[in-house]
Amino acid sequence: MRTLLRRSRRAFFALVGSAALALGGAVALPGTAQAANILSNPGFESGSLSPWSCTGNLGSVVSSPVHGGSKALAGAASSSDNAQCSQTVQVQPNTTYTLSGWVRGSYVYLGVNGGASTWTTSPSAYSRLSVSFTTGASQTSATIYVHGWYAQGTYYADDISLDGPGGGGGSDTQAPTTPTGLTSTGKTSSSVSLKWNASTDNVGVAAYDVYSGSSQVLSVSGTSATVGGLSPSTGYTFTVKARDAAGNTSGASDSVSVTTDAGSGGGSGFKQAAPYLYEGWGDPPNPSTVMSATGIKWFTMAFVLDSGGCTPAWDGNRALTGGVDQTAINQIRSAGGDIVPSFGGWQGSKLGANCSSASALAGALQKVIDAYSLKAIDMDIENSDEFENEAVQARILTALKTVKANNPGLKTIVTFGTSTTGPTYYGNRLIEQAQSLGANIDVFTVMPFDFGGGSDMYGNTVNAAEGLKAKLKSTFGWDDATAYSHIGISGMNGLSDQQENTTPAIWTQIRDWANSHHIARLAFWAVNRDRPCPGGGVVSNCSGISQNTWQFTSITAGFTG
Repeated sequence: MRTLLRRSRRAFFALVGSAALALGGAVALPGTAQAANILSNPGFESGSLSPWSCTGNLGSVVSSPVHGGSKALAGAASSSDNAQCSQTVQVQPNTTYTLSGWVRGSYVYLGVNGGASTWTTSPSAYSRLSVSFTTGASQTSATIYVHGWYAQGTYYADDISLDGPGGGGGSDTQAPTTPTGLTSTGKTSSSVSLKWNASTDNVGVAAYDVYSGSSQVLSVSGTSATVGGLSPSTGYTFTVKARDAAGNTSGASDSVSVTTDAGSGGGSGFKQAAPYLYEGWGDPPNPSTVMSATGIKWFTMAFVLDSGGCTPAWDGNRALTGGVDQTAINQIRSAGGDIVPSFGGWQGSKLGANCSSASALAGALQKVIDAYSLKAIDMDIENSDEFENEAVQARILTALKTVKANNPGLKTIVTFGTSTTGPTYYGNRLIEQAQSLGANIDVFTVMPFDFGGGSDMYGNTVNAAEGLKAKLKSTFGWDDATAYSHIGISGMNGLSDQQENTTPAIWTQIRDWANSHHIARLAFWAVNRDRPCPGGGVVSNCSGISQNTWQFTSITAGFTG
């Protein structure tokens, strides 16, 4: 965050070849497929995945980028899951079919189980894939799939077509048996985990559709699911139906009613006024002096980076414990306050980009959590190595999900840049991946500065926060109050890198707006700069404007949410 020094990271990938194999052993000349798309929901225009099923619950329907219509499929491939989404359809034996679709992303595959496949890499625009296959002499169903590649980030697919005749003559009309034993296996403030007993079918069960009330919320291939995006302290009633490849659907299972936990991220007590304090730069002040003068209690300590081998260290070179950072933390806690460390930022060697897997990253985060018995952590996700790398986004979110599960009560915060109207493309993907992965992030914090122009810093900040609120509502299904309670604002006091000026009066307006809308977090960069130097420009130890010493910190201390 906070400096324009840019770094890049080399990505590497493993690539496997795909063999095109004819299905079955036809003994007669294959029939000719009629040009009719027999897939259901081929362009995802229904707004849901059904009847597609995606591994790891990593698939979602998005409104951008699309090839046609207003919706498309997004598959958040991770380091351990290629986010394969599939659909089983009835086909006729000994018949040639043509499978095609439009895809976008690094190494996207389209194919049929047990048969032909094709792939392309097209990270910045949609590209058409097409492949033909012939069914076997007795084959009556085929499973079509699309998937990305491990650690290569989110892919997109749209307007998928399987041209040929549907299964006919003696087609399956028998529905699967009704699922039994539906029960809840766990819950949080925003998710409920379910499991049930498998259904049976004369041909085979293709998917299970999960309903909340009368609305279908998930479609999965297995006998368990986690429904995310729920509101805290709210009752939900779930049922499950089984579906076969012919589209026959069972009756609804017995229902199970679950009330989600009280809000753990903003909506029920988590409020944090925590300006940044950086011990590696900008004449760091004594934190106890600042606390005594302003009443501030929390500080965001910057920055934890990678010192090599996925090993956390302050700034990547100061020991995790025993140095100036721990001294500052001890002073803060002795004065009745606490800290949230910030991992990442704009530059340096970052753990999210350099740890080899989500589990390795979770292990690095855990070292810091254990070292300081933390109550909250902040992931400042920026630049092309983390923010603009969707695979790394997913790695970070998965690691946060892991440490949250392993440390009851830990609050997780993600901080990222924004436009004047809300999250950018990569900010939207971050939020969508958080929902898809069930990461249960407590606070999504935007940094409303360095917009590249514009003098209305209050209006720009409010508009950015309102845009974030709208995205959270549409992604998680939250109401206004719940969405606001998951929002954070992290500003820049005085002059920004691009000469935008946030004055004490403007920061007071922003704080008052934050209080009136009951958001979760207010921060700024940085206490080191919270000193006057009118005409001093953008420097590390003062704001570049006329102000009182620690004035922005005093204003921030008045944030109560």
